[in-house]
Amino acid sequence: MKGVMLQGTSSDVGKSLITTALCRIFQEWGYKTAPFKSQNMSNNSYVTMDGKEIGRAQGVQAEAAGVEATVFMNPILLKPKSDQQSDIIFFGESVDHADGREYRDNYYEKGLEAIEKSLAYLNQHFDIVIMEGAGSPVEINLKSKELVNMKVAELADVPVILIADIDRGGVFASIVGTLQLLSEDERKRVKGIIINKFRGDISLFEDGIQWIEEQTGVKVVGVLPYLQNHGIESEDSLSLQTVFQQNDSKPLEIGIVRLPYVSNYTDMEPFLEEDDVRIRWISSPAEFGNPDAIILPGTRSTIQDLQHLQGIGLDRMISEYASSGGTIVGICDGYQMLGEALVDVSGLDTGKPTYSIKGLGHLPITTEFHVKKKTIRSTGTLHPDSGFAPIPVEGYEIHVGVTQVPENVTPLILQASGTEGISLNNGSIIGTYFHHIFHNDVFRNEWLNRIRIKKGLSPKAVVPLANYRMEKYKELATHVSENLDMNYIRKLVLGESME
Repeated sequence: MKGVMLQGTSSDVGKSLITTALCRIFQEWGYKTAPFKSQNMSNNSYVTMDGKEIGRAQGVQAEAAGVEATVFMNPILLKPKSDQQSDIIFFGESVDHADGREYRDNYYEKGLEAIEKSLAYLNQHFDIVIMEGAGSPVEINLKSKELVNMKVAELADVPVILIADIDRGGVFASIVGTLQLLSEDERKRVKGIIINKFRGDISLFEDGIQWIEEQTGVKVVGVLPYLQNHGIESEDSLSLQTVFQQNDSKPLEIGIVRLPYVSNYTDMEPFLEEDDVRIRWISSPAEFGNPDAIILPGTRSTIQDLQHLQGIGLDRMISEYASSGGTIVGICDGYQMLGEALVDVSGLDTGKPTYSIKGLGHLPITTEFHVKKKTIRSTGTLHPDSGFAPIPVEGYEIHVGVTQVPENVTPLILQASGTEGISLNNGSIIGTYFHHIFHNDVFRNEWLNRIRIKKGLSPKAVVPLANYRMEKYKELATHVSENLDMNYIRKLVLGESME
């Protein structure tokens, strides 16, 4: 197989971002390129054209490569639903939920089979494959049954490039320590090192590069400067705070309720490209403040997170905000929480069949949780009575809840098959299962302009996010190309001689 695998000295060193960049670079060079991550642990999901669920990062990387995402790019997805258990998704469909030990004991061989099947498919349908590891390849307690790093590189028989994050400190120790903990055969597979997130004058690091190469015998293929505001959707939960950490004051402030098991937080990332909008997490009543709008995002454990809000008193703050005419949007599980009641019919969410709990009570709906999950890409037009212009919208749905909506309630979206969501008080309170509803530029613009006008501000023009995203892929590719030895990497990927 022609390709390369990017592994890291730890999580959040930039593997996903650099994988995205290489996918774009090789696409620009004319190669049909596929991203690949054998096993992803993330609550950020992507729905493929055939209604399957994979990690969001591989969907983004496929977009950067100009190809349609497929389950073979991420055959195993683990979605944490508590500190102990995760949903196990194989080839885009949920097959079980288990704790870490159960998963290791029962799914290792099945995982190997899924990975080998995926690699065979990608090898047949693509010119090259840019692979991404997870965490560190030397988690000693997990290494005997790992499905994400060196075992995958061995199955694919591809070289490995090790990425280290200099911004967090200890870069020399992390590189040398990682290489020393690898077996001799594994060390031989490592053909390059990338130093990521460098701040300052790179020429001052020349001695550092020389030391690393002398001590490890591995070429440093480049030092990547810290890239601010790269505009590429994030994957790792460690990047959550960084992505939405905006300390500057802006005319509009949107508060996102920080749920313990928040998922698909890329729903909010389009607001980062609106120059007058500040995003702020709300984790407690003391942090509530006076936002211009509130978003309740999705979560992997709806009832548990609702209980969390009720336990710390954030439910009362949200109710007071709604009563005072505040603007609220609930997306997916946040939509469910805004209802009158939630019933765990199957016991899937709580482990207690028929368990019920009162919702926040702002929407006249009841949601029941069953075993079957709905994953689908969806389209429609904003309902003529929703308070918004009849704007075409698209998104995707990933949920197990079935929500009962009274017929006399105004829908948000009109679809060919019926209606979806709710819009109350001329759009002041919205509930919808459409993830990425705010990625629809015209709708996002109208929704924001209503808030702007309400606050006495002038409306603004539409920010074309789709065009922006394509430009960001190009900028990322240029950034990486200019700072890495791409001739060396190209030869690695294509299996050409280094002489």
